[in-house]
Amino acid sequence: MKSPREPNTEEELPSQRPADEHIQLKVPVIQQLYHWDCGLACARMVLQYLNQLSEEKFQKALQDLHLNKSIWTIDLAYLVCHFGVKHRLYTQTLGVDKGYKNQSFYRKHFDSEEDRVNQLFVQAKARGVLVEKCTVTVQDLQQHLAQGHIAIVLVNAVLLLCDLCSRPVKYCCFLPIGQKCFCRSPDYQGHFIVLCGYNKSSGSIFYNNPAYADRTCRTSISNFEEARQSYGTDEDVLFIYVDS
Repeated sequence: MKSPREPNTEEELPSQRPADEHIQLKVPVIQQLYHWDCGLACARMVLQYLNQLSEEKFQKALQDLHLNKSIWTIDLAYLVCHFGVKHRLYTQTLGVDKGYKNQSFYRKHFDSEEDRVNQLFVQAKARGVLVEKCTVTVQDLQQHLAQGHIAIVLVNAVLLLCDLCSRPVKYCCFLPIGQKCFCRSPDYQGHFIVLCGYNKSSGSIFYNNPAYADRTCRTSISNFEEARQSYGTDEDVLFIYVDS
């Protein structure tokens, strides 16, 4: 299968630089405010990492793009594109997988969102949003990080386990203290994280989890792969390039 390539205005060429043994990029941690805005928190991290975060402009972009409480990966691609950020979204499904209609995580908004999201994919090229149906490997991600780039990854938070946190994330309780959990025990809980490093010798992946405001998390490659390849994620990875 094809490997992801860095966008180029003239042609796309795969990077030949080998990934270093250890990379941990200093990506700022920004906590989500509600149960639904983890993707927007990740976008804020990306823009701050690129020194492009202005809250006033960010809020204006949300209005211009009509983003509300249902945020898909394609929405994040449109959002970073709005700020002129070099990017490419890799996914297994160019649109909405109809099978998600039966999943509890997607069921509530599926009917209202299906046409909107499919239209975003149809219009992506004309809007300058780069999308490709492609499998992304861990080696691709490591090579990307080794060049100082970062990525937003959609994972199943039910499966993602941090080695450094004293207790597992309450995967359905990404809410301010005191608010009631919005779900019970789902099989799938979509959640966005920002990939920011790895250690080859220990087989570790570093990421910023917007559920927290004070830490970078770490998990094993095997756990990361299980969480990001879970049914429901479409294996979505939004590559972000620093030379934007």
